Amino acid sequence: MNNEEKKRKSGLWAWIKRRKWWIILLLLIVGGVFYFMGGNSNKQGMGFATATISRGNLSQVVTATGEIQPLNTINVGSQVSGTIEAIYVDYNSKVKKGDILLEIEPSVLQASVDEAYASLVSAESQRNYAKSEYERNKTLFDAGFISRAELEQSQTTYEQAEQSVNKMQSQYDRAVTNLGYATITSPVDGTVISRQVDVGQTVAASFQTPDLFEIAEDLSKMQIETAVSEADIGMITEGQKVTFTVDAYPTQTFEGSVRQVRLSPTVTSNVVVYTVVIDVDNSDLRLKPGMTAFVTILISERNDIWKVQNSALILRNFDGIVEDAGEATPSTHLAIQRMVDGQPTVVLVPYQKGLVTATETEIISDEIQEGDRVIFGKYGMTSSGSSSMRMGPPM
Repeated sequence: MNNEEKKRKSGLWAWIKRRKWWIILLLLIVGGVFYFMGGNSNKQGMGFATATISRGNLSQVVTATGEIQPLNTINVGSQVSGTIEAIYVDYNSKVKKGDILLEIEPSVLQASVDEAYASLVSAESQRNYAKSEYERNKTLFDAGFISRAELEQSQTTYEQAEQSVNKMQSQYDRAVTNLGYATITSPVDGTVISRQVDVGQTVAASFQTPDLFEIAEDLSKMQIETAVSEADIGMITEGQKVTFTVDAYPTQTFEGSVRQVRLSPTVTSNVVVYTVVIDVDNSDLRLKPGMTAFVTILISERNDIWKVQNSALILRNFDGIVEDAGEATPSTHLAIQRMVDGQPTVVLVPYQKGLVTATETEIISDEIQEGDRVIFGKYGMTSSGSSSMRMGPPM
């Protein structure tokens, strides 16, 4: 070995000594990767992926949102125009049927009453004169002093005067009625939840009746109108139990019941929805009109049953699980792993699906035992598709 080779080897050895800790760390990392990807996968390939069958309660529900509203709300308006002279109620005022809510300045309406009354009196005077004329002509006709044409003319004049009196009487009654409309009264017992006008404001009722107040008849009984999609509406029936929450009381759950499923559909964002009306007891008056309710409608409920996660029912066949499955299929039997004489054993148990929710399924079987686990795969098994994918760890 010449001097040049000796220098090269001594330089390499010095380089290794300076970096020995980095080299050791690298070897450890490589060994760990090899262990987990090689040896550990081989170890896992001998086990089953399982899920626990548990006993408990299962509920199928439909969720939605809606707005809380009074059971019966009445909009109070005005049938006459004018300037508001006085308002006797405000927001949250309790009112009884017949209580005065508002008065419209009556001078214009009173003038109409006076004018109609004068026209009525004039028409009555003309009628009385026409009546006397007719009775006089009738006496003269009976005595042979006037012709029948003159008698009939006076009779016609009298009848026209009588109809004119009736017409003026109707106009007078209408004017009096309109004057009465200047005083707005409550049509029901309830609570004023909205006031749309102020004193001095002009009310114009020429084309449509303006809304002045909104009165909730009974705030102790409320309702929720919620929209349910067409995919879920078939499960909704009258009388179903409902629970809901509102943001104002996040820790409290309220109860109600389905009163009506309306047949008229509505399209919202290309989704067909139907209105479901829910009755709510509000005896404590905690719920306010307009609150948003987060509704849960109970469709079906099972108590004290066997249930398992839906993901545990994905097995398509028993290949690699049992040696001879016979005529058993995953649709009629579950591959169960249970302890027998201290050893894990695989058995096939017949079953039926019961209530199915978004996450869990009811298992109906007389052969399920406490501690059983459903086998839904084997570590190292490949999927039926073109890609090969290892299953995750046991549940």
